[in-house]
Amino acid sequence: MSKITSLLELVDIKKAMLAQMKESDRTKIVVGMGTCGISAGAKETAIALQKEIGERSLDHIQMSITGCIGLCVQEPLVEVQKPGREAVVFKLVDEERARQIIEQYVVNDLLNEDWIVK
Repeated sequence: MSKITSLLELVDIKKAMLAQMKESDRTKIVVGMGTCGISAGAKETAIALQKEIGERSLDHIQMSITGCIGLCVQEPLVEVQKPGREAVVFKLVDEERARQIIEQYVVNDLLNEDWIVK
């Protein structure tokens, strides 16, 4: 693999990767699991999301975790990116809200504006 020798090359790689992600046919869910998220209940949130995804056999969903998303006061934070759309970041996601996000937004495409970071 060749080395990146300029900021412009790095920007081009980022653009290509973002375009590739938007073209994916999978919904991506990312749970913030920095120390702030974990202390706010992100582990339980992630488990609830995994359970709901499994019970509904939603094989088109790719779930992962990340470090701190950067808005500690709103933790646990969950980012959902549906194919071809901008990512939506949900705030204060406890176990119940996690299940509702799967049912309402992921499955039925209903977005509760009160639950998102704007």
